[in-house]
Amino acid sequence: MTSAFALPKQPPTPATEPRLKPDAALQTLDLSKDYGDGMGLMTELDLVIGTGELVMLVGPNGAGKSTFLGLAAGMLEPTNGWAFIAGSPAGTVHARAALSYLPDNPVLYDDLSLGEHIEYIARLHKTVDWQDYADDLVDMFGLGDRIDDLPSRFSRGLKQKTGLILGLIRPFTVMLVDEPFVGLDTPGQ
Repeated sequence: MTSAFALPKQPPTPATEPRLKPDAALQTLDLSKDYGDGMGLMTELDLVIGTGELVMLVGPNGAGKSTFLGLAAGMLEPTNGWAFIAGSPAGTVHARAALSYLPDNPVLYDDLSLGEHIEYIARLHKTVDWQDYADDLVDMFGLGDRIDDLPSRFSRGLKQKTGLILGLIRPFTVMLVDEPFVGLDTPGQ
């Protein structure tokens, strides 16, 4: 019987787990996720992605790509094992500070313009000298004429571009992007 008052499992450290690589951008140790239907969605995944590496997950619908990203970002709780971002357990303050996570459906406020979203995220994450970089990103994504528009009036593709801008405007060590090209036109891809 499991007690409701049990202490949470403590993450391994380099001293207790020789496989742990604190300098990895993203690492998983024995990471598993089971939704309780008897099908192991992900079983004991060990993965190391180094700083500067670009990795793309490819697979059919339902293969677990989004689940993996949610686990790595600390948005989902694993059934077993661990995910680490920049050496810190996923979901912790240090891991969240190092991570820029873009879900497949960007979360945007209905009452903030594109420009206000950018300023909000930049200031929230204490981005230094963000204004010129923001202008460059907005121009690169072709949204210069939409800077004062509310994203609630944007198409799926424009919302996706907005999400990408917001993910890039903040400082990060690791970026996880789920379905980055959904809704984008060919030039946007």
